[in-house]
Amino acid sequence: MSSASCDVRNVVLVGHTGAGKTALVDRLLATAGPPDRQNGDRQTAQTSYVGHADPERRPARSVSLTLCSVSHRGLTINLLDTPGYPDFVGELRAGLRAADAALFVVSAIDGVDGATGMVWAECAGVGMPRAIVLTHLDHPRADFAAAVEGCQRAFGAGVLPAYLPEREAGASMRLVDLLSGRVREYPDGGCRELATPADLTGRYASARAALVEGIIAESEDEALLDRYLSGDEPDTKLLLGDLETAVARGTFFPVLPAGLLPGSTSGPGAGAGSDRGVDRAGGFGSVELLDLFVQGFPSPREHLLPPVSRPDGSPCEQSHGDPAGPLVAEVVKTTTDPYVGRMSVIRVFSGTLHPDDAVHVSGHGRATARHADHDDDEQVGALSRPYGSVLHTVGECPAGGICVVTKLSTAETGDTLSDRDDPRYLPAWSMPEPQLPVAISARSRADEDRLSTALGRLAVEDPTLRIEQNPETAQLVLWCMGEAHSDAVLERLAQRYGAAVDRIAPRIPLRETLRAPARGLGRQVKQSGGHGQFAVCQIEVEPLPAGGGFEFVDEVVGGAVPRAFIPSVEKGVRAQMAQGVRTGHPMVDLRVRLVDGKAHSVDSSDMAFQIAGALALKDAARAAGVVVLEPILAVDVLVPDEYVGAVMGDLSTRRGRVVGMEPIPGRPRATPRAVIHAEVPASEMIRYAIELRSLSHGTGSFTRNHRGYEPMPPQLGDALSA
Repeated sequence: MSSASCDVRNVVLVGHTGAGKTALVDRLLATAGPPDRQNGDRQTAQTSYVGHADPERRPARSVSLTLCSVSHRGLTINLLDTPGYPDFVGELRAGLRAADAALFVVSAIDGVDGATGMVWAECAGVGMPRAIVLTHLDHPRADFAAAVEGCQRAFGAGVLPAYLPEREAGASMRLVDLLSGRVREYPDGGCRELATPADLTGRYASARAALVEGIIAESEDEALLDRYLSGDEPDTKLLLGDLETAVARGTFFPVLPAGLLPGSTSGPGAGAGSDRGVDRAGGFGSVELLDLFVQGFPSPREHLLPPVSRPDGSPCEQSHGDPAGPLVAEVVKTTTDPYVGRMSVIRVFSGTLHPDDAVHVSGHGRATARHADHDDDEQVGALSRPYGSVLHTVGECPAGGICVVTKLSTAETGDTLSDRDDPRYLPAWSMPEPQLPVAISARSRADEDRLSTALGRLAVEDPTLRIEQNPETAQLVLWCMGEAHSDAVLERLAQRYGAAVDRIAPRIPLRETLRAPARGLGRQVKQSGGHGQFAVCQIEVEPLPAGGGFEFVDEVVGGAVPRAFIPSVEKGVRAQMAQGVRTGHPMVDLRVRLVDGKAHSVDSSDMAFQIAGALALKDAARAAGVVVLEPILAVDVLVPDEYVGAVMGDLSTRRGRVVGMEPIPGRPRATPRAVIHAEVPASEMIRYAIELRSLSHGTGSFTRNHRGYEPMPPQLGDALSA
């Protein structure tokens, strides 16, 4: 298996949940076989699930990025399987960063959903090469031609089938290669090549003409275009070369069919004993896909290196795709294995990584996500490539390769590995902010002891998880991308780290203030033998504008309150404000004037005047009335135009105020979108991440920022103090 950068293909599989990405990877692995299998070895791969040898452990859906390496026609193909559920967008972004091309997996039954369209637009923005595979074509309701038309409507020009499926009643499935004219038939889980017809007629001829013209146009091969227009039949090898050029430019997107055959399964051992090059999982399309990766997808040398600098921000020379250049690699995923320890998936952009290399680990720019800036020196452990649940050791990983490195103790997802004597830094890829708060509490003292360590490790593995210890509510809050993400985090806590937790309702940090100015009298007079307590103070309290803070004014005349006890009154008032007087939330925005009082030469004390100050504030609150203040968020919601009305109506039901809306300039053929600016109470936004996804069919997103505090409606405030 070659490891030169020109002999590597890094492909990320993208698509909505249920499209069949993981099942397709299983079949690709079963078809190609393990990385170290020789050409004559017909042993079938045992991969019932990517990363799981035991079918009983197959989760309901993929929740993390998975790397698998296979060999096909002498090339190394690194397959990056990403979750389709929007909650795991962090895993998707990591896969896009590590790959050089994307394979969009679309169900021929369900078509293209809005979230997949957004990922397509994101890939188009950076010019990432793309291809499309239509799955579930074995389903009775599947229609290949209709599915292709749906992809053309969603993704625009350049989407053209490279193969056409053909199946007559009672006959075996056939795939017609529109470039070479080769026909493969799949009878009873096997595969055989039929005689290549002299020409393709009917719909095959028109489809082939569209494909050839599309390849020539997008590759801008003028010489081949002239020959084609003059009536010469293009050579298949020349067309394949132009296909790679057109795909690499990100303007041409071949479509391939894939599916299972009747009576077949995607489990291990299906199709054992069949010839090499056969879809060993009892389906069709796997060999054709592997051939596309080899012949039509670009090598890592054609993928531009992200901007590189020194860890201090100073510029450095750029070196891309050169195995002999300075080492620049990135941690795209971190996970922990109970037996192996920490495992890091590394994409090498420049240089060559060897076992036991001394490397510099640099991570910056993610302090807001609780990832402190760090620069450390470490020693690399063993290098390997995964095939299903098995790791195959390799001696090196040159530029363009992806490998798994063990025992990097300080490296986190998004960190850069470079030469210790020549450190470099790659800015981490952009990541959306988690917007779903999940408050948790440990079930027992033993769980509490394990929880801190477990959360620290999960934060290293998952950049989309933010952990917050809220000092106002005294709650431990996990900020997640959505409900599925939070379920996955809690499951990992329990199963991997043995830390059982319970979900509790997140508390909102409210405030109190006075409704109007008032006077208050505080008396602390106690005499029970011995030294007593005597303190009387009279205050005038008035509310300040929002954000005014706290002011204490000494207006005592004639020494009614001794100077030594005036700070005691202020201390007592501040203590009572911190506790609140009605709902138990802190009081804010007050001006307190100490206007009068009384003292005793023997029984007055610091504590007595503290108590009197607190009682005076309570008395003033009873007279003036208390207003409960709630936090207000400035919310920006980004949605396609078709959902703007529904989102604005939903915000109104949440007591929100829409303060503006502006269209977002889009790329050609991209869905028009708009951002809605609103001000919404924080208590109404706790589950908005889930509800917006439902409202916008997975196409909406939002950000929030604290704007300030405003009075809560009286009926809601009364319910808190009832």
